Amino acid sequence: MNTEQFVHRLFAHRRLAIVLLLVLTAGFGAGATLLEETTSVDEFQTESTEAEKLDYIEESFEVEENTTTTQVVMQDENVLDRETMIRALEFQQDLQATETVNSTLADEPMTGVANAVATASIQQDRVEAIEQREQELNETEQELTAALDRIQANDSAGASDEFEQVRANAPVELADDHFEVFEEAATALQTAETESATEDAYERGTQGVLADEYEKLHEMQVELEAGLDPTLDEQREQLESMSDRAVETQVESVLESENEQLLALMPTAYEPGGTQANATTMTVRLDTDGEFVAPDGAPEAIIGAQFEMRAVGSEHPDEYIVFGHGITADEIDSSMQDSMAVVGPLALLFVLSVLVVAYRDPVDIALGLFGIFAVLVWTFGFMGLAGIEFGQIFIAVPVLLIGLSIDYAIHVFMRGREARSDADRDVEGAMLAGLVGVGFALTLVTVTAAVGFLSNVVSPMEPIQQFGIVNAVGITAALVIFGVLVPALKIEIDSALEARGFDRNRRAFGTTGRLESVMQTGEFLARRAPLLVVLVVVVVSAGGVYGGTQVDTSFDTDEFMAEEPPGWTEQLPASMEPGEYTAAGIIDYLDETFLRQEMRSQLLLEGDPTSEQFLQQADEGEMKVANTSTVGSLPNGEPAVRGPLSAMEQVAATNESFNETFAKADTTGDGVPDRNIEGVYDALFEADQEIAADVIHRTEQGEYESARIVTFAGGETTRGDVTDELRAVADAIETDELTATATGEQTVLYHIVEQEILDTVVQSLLLTLLSVMVFLTAISRVTAGSATLGIVTTTPVVLALTWVVGTMYVLGISFNAITGTITSLTIGLGVAYSIHVSQRYHQQLERSQSVWAALRTTVTGTGGALLGSAATTAGGFGVLAASFVPSLQQFGFITAISIIYAFLASVLVLPVLLVIWTRFFGPDWARAEIRRGTEQNDRVAGVADDD
Repeated sequence: MNTEQFVHRLFAHRRLAIVLLLVLTAGFGAGATLLEETTSVDEFQTESTEAEKLDYIEESFEVEENTTTTQVVMQDENVLDRETMIRALEFQQDLQATETVNSTLADEPMTGVANAVATASIQQDRVEAIEQREQELNETEQELTAALDRIQANDSAGASDEFEQVRANAPVELADDHFEVFEEAATALQTAETESATEDAYERGTQGVLADEYEKLHEMQVELEAGLDPTLDEQREQLESMSDRAVETQVESVLESENEQLLALMPTAYEPGGTQANATTMTVRLDTDGEFVAPDGAPEAIIGAQFEMRAVGSEHPDEYIVFGHGITADEIDSSMQDSMAVVGPLALLFVLSVLVVAYRDPVDIALGLFGIFAVLVWTFGFMGLAGIEFGQIFIAVPVLLIGLSIDYAIHVFMRGREARSDADRDVEGAMLAGLVGVGFALTLVTVTAAVGFLSNVVSPMEPIQQFGIVNAVGITAALVIFGVLVPALKIEIDSALEARGFDRNRRAFGTTGRLESVMQTGEFLARRAPLLVVLVVVVVSAGGVYGGTQVDTSFDTDEFMAEEPPGWTEQLPASMEPGEYTAAGIIDYLDETFLRQEMRSQLLLEGDPTSEQFLQQADEGEMKVANTSTVGSLPNGEPAVRGPLSAMEQVAATNESFNETFAKADTTGDGVPDRNIEGVYDALFEADQEIAADVIHRTEQGEYESARIVTFAGGETTRGDVTDELRAVADAIETDELTATATGEQTVLYHIVEQEILDTVVQSLLLTLLSVMVFLTAISRVTAGSATLGIVTTTPVVLALTWVVGTMYVLGISFNAITGTITSLTIGLGVAYSIHVSQRYHQQLERSQSVWAALRTTVTGTGGALLGSAATTAGGFGVLAASFVPSLQQFGFITAISIIYAFLASVLVLPVLLVIWTRFFGPDWARAEIRRGTEQNDRVAGVADDD
């Protein structure tokens, strides 16, 4: 059965087809209600050893699970003076007093320089108080001893008189209960007959009298050693009680060069020990209640708390910048919705404008819009039924399908109009003739475009796989809707209108007026300058190939974060006006001013941490990481690296007991314990569990299982550089006893995603090109008798692709999670244009028996339809530039460019290639006609030269 027979048999039952397809559309509409939305970028990450190790780290090294950290930057002329730090504590108190925030606060939630200064001052006061109390007790004990001496020397000395003398001179306030103990000791002393009894009496009359005071002193010492945790009220009262000079002295002490944890809260330009700084960071830990929290997804409680923190900060005289995953997740979600609210109407308005120009008929416009709606319903219904969530990458899907649907509609409608203008046909005859003429090409377009999109299934990233599948389903739906449903409806409607006296005969777009002469440019170039066209195309494409090899790949949460909306959005209606987006700007500020917290990487060290070899390799790993070119620097100039050895050194510097254990365990003097290592770990956890647990994993059974080295990248380093250097360190320190793995969410794992994006681009490109070329050569061999026509049809697509990647290089656009699909998209769209042109040319070549007449009909008829289609699709994608998300802006722009390039290649370059193909592989009469035309052109050129 040929195409004509199939079309006529199908449309003989068109009313049944209309009913069935409308019912199917309603079914997909029900499925669309099941569609869910997601903003997570974690779906782009795939299974890997590095990802598994990061999960292990997060489970094993977190001091407090189920928390997320909020960064609060305080800005002032000097954030380190007394008054400003008091206001910082007032801000924290206000956070505690706000129910929305307080309900999410974790234990010991707030850390900042003001807290450290106040706590250190309180601790210093406690130390001084303990020392003073010790001195007072010693002096009182000496007075009591002297009193007992006098009683022992003089039996007539009364205990009461002696005690009263002590009470009058001793610094410790003594009460009657103290006298009772002293009197009993004095009596025992007077009756003591042995040296042991005398010593007991003295001990009871001195230390026994002061036993309660010594117990209180001991409790104060234990509390001090355990670490003070003063309330915010106590911290604030402490600073208020201090002089400006005392606060400055304390700041100098707290922010000295060895205190790396606090220095990380200061700008990188800060000089350690200085008392001047215009910004500082405080961290606020929030309890996530076990819910998932990431830059692109957070529970409502966390989002609400962080925005409330921002509101509290706005009420204070200082400037507070609040940043956390709740804010970024909310902005990512809001920006997607705001972008759709703006892009959707703009795309619809643009498409409607183009349809008005191309169709110039309200009925055809209405049918086109209905067809677009049906295609979208089928596609979203499939997503809902298949359980595919609508994420950011799918924002491009409706725009893409609108463009492809218009492409199908224009070709079907215009070929029907041409068929009616060229012959005396009725509505049904013209539409069926048009479908016979364009149906095979549309089928080829659908198959090749679907192959192009399905090539994305080779990607290891599920969203890109789903993107390819959904688009393949969508373009198949477009073929059914615009190949059957819309033409059947048009026949029924136009027939009914003509029966009532309405003329439904319309001229095809591009076949009349000035546009016709413009569309003949391809024919002109093929006649007059084919070699020049080929030469220019080769040179430009070679440049594109070079540029394409230099295009970077990237994967960053920032790419999904909206930038500040442009000024024109202020003129939008209230329902379309976007929200305020600050996260991207804050990230830039934090990266420029402070240590880049998001560029944290880790080396997981697994083995037996209690072995000497393990600790030696861990020390070597720390030193090697510190010497990498990508490591960031703290304000004191030290590399931003911490691990087991640096943790030990930090604790040893402030804890005498651990320092003694640490020193004894190092028998070689190289700073690395080589004996009693398990005892060193035990002492480290006892001295400072938070610091120890941050770098050493101790199980619930008390066994030591692994360790880690944490580092932060600095400057303009790339994720690839960080990953390469950390992997090199891991390889260098790995032994039979120690396994080292480099990992990190926004460094190593994101770099893995970048590599997978590049692999996806290359693999899908090769797979698509190979599949399309094999398919088209096979079809051409059957339909045109020459497989070479398939190669010619594919060539403009390859050329357009080189121009696209070259443009990306020139404009600095990288392959990311969304733009990484551009190669398959370019092939999918570009091959559609090429197929329409080559198929139409081959048809006309058989009908007209004239090469140039066939070419002219092709570039004006099909070329005109392609112009309307390209303008609609490119404009539809172009409106994505109005999105507030950088990755979508880039995707919309580069896709519009790829469509323009594919159109130009099809109507300017492909006609030249078709004429060249005809000269060598076409019918004999066609070859002869081209040779005659070439000889005539040569004679004309020769005459011109003689003149």
